[in-house]
Amino acid sequence: MGLQEPTVPIKSRPASGEDKLVGIELLRFASAVAVLVFHYQHLAYPGAEQRPFVVADAPFYSMLPLFYDYGFYGVQVFWCISGFIFFWKYRDAVASGRLSGRNFFVLRLSRLYPLHFATLLIVALLQMVYLAKNSAYFVYQYNDPYHFVLQLFMASNWGLQAGDSFNGPIWSISIEVLAYLIFFLGLRYISGSLAFAALMAFGSAAVVFLKISAHPLFSCLMFFYIGCLTAIAYGRVKDAARYRTAATVAAITILGSMLALQFYVRIKPMYFLLAFSPALIYLSVAHIRATRLTSRWLVAAGSMTYSSYLLHVPIQLTVAVIATYAGWSIPVYNPWLFLAFMVGTLFASYYCYKFFEMPAQNYLRRKLLYADSPARTRPAG
Repeated sequence: MGLQEPTVPIKSRPASGEDKLVGIELLRFASAVAVLVFHYQHLAYPGAEQRPFVVADAPFYSMLPLFYDYGFYGVQVFWCISGFIFFWKYRDAVASGRLSGRNFFVLRLSRLYPLHFATLLIVALLQMVYLAKNSAYFVYQYNDPYHFVLQLFMASNWGLQAGDSFNGPIWSISIEVLAYLIFFLGLRYISGSLAFAALMAFGSAAVVFLKISAHPLFSCLMFFYIGCLTAIAYGRVKDAARYRTAATVAAITILGSMLALQFYVRIKPMYFLLAFSPALIYLSVAHIRATRLTSRWLVAAGSMTYSSYLLHVPIQLTVAVIATYAGWSIPVYNPWLFLAFMVGTLFASYYCYKFFEMPAQNYLRRKLLYADSPARTRPAG
């Protein structure tokens, strides 16, 4: 899942903040909410018997049908956002050698690993408690020592697993870690050009659509490098009014065309997102400007997306454990439960980011990056 720090290009971190891409923070938040709504159905599964979840009867379904039906694809949107942000922030620094491989991965893992490790331990404990009262685990069934070791190395979905395990949503981050490696090696040793990004995007798409491999890495790379191409396009037009207008018209045309086609032709979500995601990303970064208000609220919303992604299953599992031991039936179709889950998860995510994620990240970076480096040489990100 595309989950990063505030989006300022590494090569020029302006004091004014006018180049902050706050629009992309809004997209990150919307994608995270889509995943939360889609995974709300987990609460229908406590106990040994997994009750069927009638999505048409879900709370607020009439208002949120796209999130309930297609929220899973928020992951693909995140991958595309990640490609945009990574290319925007890291292209010059990695290609020129100013940012080493060690520092690049310390920056990434210091952001991702502390919360992953903490939620892995929490879920492992809660799953044992849950299993003691039931004949199955909660939702994700492969919670053995082997899969725990895979999770420790963020390798849960590299192709070595029997199925989803422990804090299941981490699967997309596990795949994205591999994309980070390919992205770094490609920039450092091959090229950061438009041609190379296009080759990676279309080459990965060929693997996916020709069904050469079903490994999710190729879907990730496809969306990731489409995000890179979007960053290249934005960088080339953002300072030229005429080209920026033409790009805006093209993006609006793409969005309108894809939405109109949905009324007449049933487009597969993957095809839809391949066109819709980059157009929406471009419009968001080009036309949602950074002000004091937008910077404060949108950056805060975007920053909590990783927390919400990794906290919502532990929260659901906690509810399931309490309900199981208390003998309660979870009122999954009650709108108040839905609101409590959504609002509670987002509040917990905000405070987790503020009081756990950022302190842990900063501590690791001080220890691993900055201890022997003068402040002026500290890598951004």
